[in-house]
Amino acid sequence: MSNKLPYIFNIRPGFRLFRFAQNCELCAGPSNDDPVCPACAADLPSLPPHCPQCAEPSHDNALCGSCLKRAPVFDRTLALWRYEFPCDRLVLSLKYRARTALAGFFARSFSAHAMPEVDLIVPMPLHRKRLAERGFNQALEIARPLASMLGLPVDPRCANRIRDTPPQTALPFEARAKNVHGALACDKNLSGRTVAVVDDVMTTGATLNELARVLKRAGATRVVNLVVARTMPD
Repeated sequence: MSNKLPYIFNIRPGFRLFRFAQNCELCAGPSNDDPVCPACAADLPSLPPHCPQCAEPSHDNALCGSCLKRAPVFDRTLALWRYEFPCDRLVLSLKYRARTALAGFFARSFSAHAMPEVDLIVPMPLHRKRLAERGFNQALEIARPLASMLGLPVDPRCANRIRDTPPQTALPFEARAKNVHGALACDKNLSGRTVAVVDDVMTTGATLNELARVLKRAGATRVVNLVVARTMPD
């Protein structure tokens, strides 16, 4: 028998609507209207002091040596957590188990931070083949409620993945930039706009860097990354 407790709502005389409260994705305890309870949310692994541009660990939150030596195309990265347990479990639950309520939780977590000033939110696009297999784009699921909370437009068609590439996780780090080169396109006029790109996980940043390159070619003046989780070096 389910351990979820029902809420009862009176919608008009003679009718009642039963809705079951969610249980926490991590501890399975009651979490009311959130997929993650407050205790588990507080335990998600925060980032150490990190570079404001790429979110790699950096002393005193200063620009890291890699960004000083060879700056990426994107201008800033805001990452919510480190990509490790139990954050990785939440990301994978959204991505592969279609726990779409987690997208709203991630969006609310972003909106609790000091957000950079942007004009437009763009989700990292999926190739149509991958979209057909999965049935949804997890980046778009996060971007939509976030845009609503911030009062900003979201454009799911601003960028397109025009080439179906092997998953980045299947490739060595040094091959990932080459894998996504030329795989993304944008046919919109973004002149003078600051664009926020939403994605779930940032590892090497190769795909985000390629998308930033495409958006700036379309006229964007700044591109910032909003990622749920950032992998950390071993």
